[in-house]
Amino acid sequence: MESPRPVKRRRVSATIEDLKLVTPPTVDDEQHGVNDTDATDNLLDRATHILATEAAALANVTNLYRTDATARRGLKHAVQAITTAQATGGKVIVTGVGKSGYIAQKLVATCKSLSIRASFLHACEALHGDLGDITEKDVLLFVSFSGKTAELLSLLPHVPDAVRVMALSGSTRPEDCQLLEVRENAVLLPAPIPEREEDSFGVAAPTTSTTVALAVADMLALTVADQLHSSRTKEVFKRNHPGGAIGMSHREIERLKKDGEDFTVIELPSPSISGSDTG
Repeated sequence: MESPRPVKRRRVSATIEDLKLVTPPTVDDEQHGVNDTDATDNLLDRATHILATEAAALANVTNLYRTDATARRGLKHAVQAITTAQATGGKVIVTGVGKSGYIAQKLVATCKSLSIRASFLHACEALHGDLGDITEKDVLLFVSFSGKTAELLSLLPHVPDAVRVMALSGSTRPEDCQLLEVRENAVLLPAPIPEREEDSFGVAAPTTSTTVALAVADMLALTVADQLHSSRTKEVFKRNHPGGAIGMSHREIERLKKDGEDFTVIELPSPSISGSDTG
């Protein structure tokens, strides 16, 4: 019995025109009860509501630090504690978990760019050896909206008594922040929001709270820098940025000035723009 012959496959060739995608038929929104203009308006209303809510929270915390004695005292003591640590060879150590951890890392990065000695402490890794980063000359800043994050509370018994403890928290009074309960001379940097994020947006995702925390962190870093460097803050910042657009423009300008050449400064594109962008 003969074995069946293999089926011959037919080679198919196609032109570019053959491969063009067929545009699917459009759906008539009006036939389905959907008005495109209304949908766009609803989207924009939702988006601008988010911006307005976060802007209102920033205005609220600005007013707090302008008028509230506890907030003003907390900022004053925090700046004093950090500048004292810097003068005695210490640093500010910042720790947090989740979204607050990213705020903590941003604060540390800003401090470093302003020649404020700073270090980020991973709250979980701290209990597995990273506690060695803390010395008695340091200050420790917790970033926690609730003020009672379990991973941060677990660190407290292991922090040297000489270390000044601070918290950037949604609480407006030190006694309401659990992270500060067991420490004398603890410092609160309030970062409250007018209403819960779930009430504002229907979801409890950290949004307004992290925006306010970031602003308070920036306030702290720049205020400390002013105390440490006075009128030299801009010079210190530039010195710490020899690379990137900031460093290149500053370095080239100084060289051209030294050589006595005539020059025109051309604004460089933002470093955040990808090289693949063509528009």
